[in-house]
Amino acid sequence: MQELCHFIDGQHVAGTSGRFADVFNPATGEVQAKVPLATKAEVDAAVAKAAEAQKAWAATNPQRRARVMMKFADLINRDMDKLAEAVSREHGKTLPDARGDVQRGLEVVEFCMGAPHLLKGEFVDNGGPGIDLYSMRQPLGVVAGITPFNFPAMIPLWKLAGALVCGNAMILKPSERVPTTAMMLAEMIIEAGLPEGVLQVVHGDKESVDALLDNETIQAVAFVGSTSIAQYIYSRATANGKRAQCFGGAKNHMIIMPDADLDKAADALVGAGFGAAGERCMAISVAVPVGEETADRLIEALVPRIEKLKVGPYTAGEGVDFGPVITAAAKQRINGLVDSGVKQGAELVIDGRDFSLQGYEDGFFVGPSLFDRVTPDMDIYKEEIFGPVLSTVRAESYEEALDLVSGNEYGNGTSIYTADGDTARDFASRVNVGMVGINFPIPVPLSYFTFGGWKKSGFGDLNQYGPDAFRFYTKTKTVTARWFSGIKEGGEFHFKAMD
Repeated sequence: MQELCHFIDGQHVAGTSGRFADVFNPATGEVQAKVPLATKAEVDAAVAKAAEAQKAWAATNPQRRARVMMKFADLINRDMDKLAEAVSREHGKTLPDARGDVQRGLEVVEFCMGAPHLLKGEFVDNGGPGIDLYSMRQPLGVVAGITPFNFPAMIPLWKLAGALVCGNAMILKPSERVPTTAMMLAEMIIEAGLPEGVLQVVHGDKESVDALLDNETIQAVAFVGSTSIAQYIYSRATANGKRAQCFGGAKNHMIIMPDADLDKAADALVGAGFGAAGERCMAISVAVPVGEETADRLIEALVPRIEKLKVGPYTAGEGVDFGPVITAAAKQRINGLVDSGVKQGAELVIDGRDFSLQGYEDGFFVGPSLFDRVTPDMDIYKEEIFGPVLSTVRAESYEEALDLVSGNEYGNGTSIYTADGDTARDFASRVNVGMVGINFPIPVPLSYFTFGGWKKSGFGDLNQYGPDAFRFYTKTKTVTARWFSGIKEGGEFHFKAMD
């Protein structure tokens, strides 16, 4: 049984709490490692060491910090297959999906190579008589990143790349369910030239999270996870005077208009709804066909596609469509929600509850389920299932579909499939959701834009990665300077209007 460590000052450091969490292989249900859960004292010690290391790192010019990102990107590419295998082994997603997980994080690292430009301030000369004004972007100090299980590489990279290139130190607390990938990334960025101590990886549960939220040295907290925990972390962090960006759950809808290409829409729905076993905050979990004929045709197109899906372990090769869910508890919850949908009157077109894979009977596999005639009062609509379950809510009109999406308490992502440009433009303009796809199922923006949901999907004023990361991880200092060149007047005791 492997016993994992924390990563402190560039070294693997054994935990001292005596408390551990099991790290499962989701495909077999076996415990493959134990990860230590840090105490408050361990967290505080890691923060104190990071604060010391951050001073020299902040004084390093942005171009040299960007060079670390350049080398880091090279190392990620070098070890892409190793990282993907670690993601698959602990999360359960297929190898192609795991490589995508790493790749989308790598793209943020590549964007951060532009730090010298993105960290430039502003300047105005002669803003008043002999007066110049300029601003500087300076690092916050020590920040924290708390990341979820469903993207073991991508989201840690989203957090650490921007924080570090801006001159901060970071305490990264990855999900205790998938700790290995974060450790590998930490080792690689040290190899790329990051000074030891600037990135610390501390494993833990609520005790370590609360320690980060209450530590006075931590200046900002970045989180991705469930909405209930996002709200908790945002409230506690901001109450302690910290910046916080906390991203929570989702209920993402795809509207299918009568003029849409149904084959393309069905293909997109299957991939977006069942990829990674539905364990994505941007997964499409609700299809909203407009009109009864559209709905009937959509269901007819979906059924054979879903029935052909191959569910299995990542070791079965590239032909697997999705793997197990993360834990036995997650499997039980998903099946329980499918049960509730049946009891509350939804039509279960495809039932994945009894799925079993020979040789992997103890794994956390859930087969794909498809519901039709779901209504907004049902639990399967109201709750984020986070599993391979697609619900169909029929709408009589475009306006009804638009109101359904906009009225949902979550606002992460949404999509519309249509051949009409006017409808698409109207939808993009009016829908009350943070990220919108037009004939595109999972609208995760590229790294030089920014990622963020609205309503109960996001808490905080600034989004993840892109230009917002540089705003979030820096503070602006503005200087007003006057050089006395021929100005002989004495002191002034009142504000003087600038000419």
